[in-house]
Amino acid sequence: MAINSRKVAMVGCGFVGSASAFALMQSKLFSEMVLIDADQNRAEGEALDISHGMAFASPMKIYAGTYDDVSDAAIIVITAGANQKPEETRLDLIQKNAKIMRSIVGEIKKRDFEGILLIVSNPVDILTYIALKESGYPANRVIGSGTVLDTGRFRYELGEHLGVDSRSVHAYIIGEHGDSELAAWSDARVGGLKISDFCELRGHFNHEDSMTRIFDHVKNSAYEIISKKHATYYGIAMAVVRICSAIVRDEKSIMPVSSLMTGEYGLYDVVLSIPAVVDANGIETVVPIELSETELLALKKSADILKDILKDNV
Repeated sequence: MAINSRKVAMVGCGFVGSASAFALMQSKLFSEMVLIDADQNRAEGEALDISHGMAFASPMKIYAGTYDDVSDAAIIVITAGANQKPEETRLDLIQKNAKIMRSIVGEIKKRDFEGILLIVSNPVDILTYIALKESGYPANRVIGSGTVLDTGRFRYELGEHLGVDSRSVHAYIIGEHGDSELAAWSDARVGGLKISDFCELRGHFNHEDSMTRIFDHVKNSAYEIISKKHATYYGIAMAVVRICSAIVRDEKSIMPVSSLMTGEYGLYDVVLSIPAVVDANGIETVVPIELSETELLALKKSADILKDILKDNV
């Protein structure tokens, strides 16, 4: 079946799925969106609720459907799974969500789907690996949202610290989307300047203290939000729109999505986040960025943690 480049399917209509569907409606990227959930009433309710805003937005066909409706979608966004609870890490969700992911991918495989899978459910790196192996699709067509949101948080915090527009900050969080992630400080730039140079330009000289404080805040953001409102969904919804935009518009944008490592930094057969060129075909290529020896060791440690989890649980 031919791909409809203006159609997106959302699998999972919980907090993240419904927020992402709402954000995608506002983005004007698509003209058709099908919502799928194990709870059909939930999918129907979300579709109706969002559809009732069409009078204030751009025309779009939004409806609750089944897996039979995904065949011609350009992108299937998978957000289904158990929510992360307070005091629970993303990796604690493995057993529950791995089973759900296998079931979803099994249904998609029965259809003639030739588009791109965008995995958002946590733990996203593990579930992206499972989706890749279960589907048998080429690695470029199976993408995880990875550390795109973490990177957004990082750039926001740096922008606040330096008093500049966060869009002028070029810095990445890489590795696992979770507790072993790391900030690629060696590659960070603001206005073309190395981050330490720009900090001094703005009167900040206690680099190590600031780096520790900012990174800790970024890494613990999800826990803080979950402790206060029990779930995070607006930030990741905007990250979903950003990734979908790069695909639909063939932007060739560089963002740290979860992808399969095939030798980058000496890493193989593990999915984690490294900046990659994202276009209409999914992941075009991974972009190896500048890392210090310490950062490289931390990245390899992050990969080893993910590999050990895959070995023990998948």
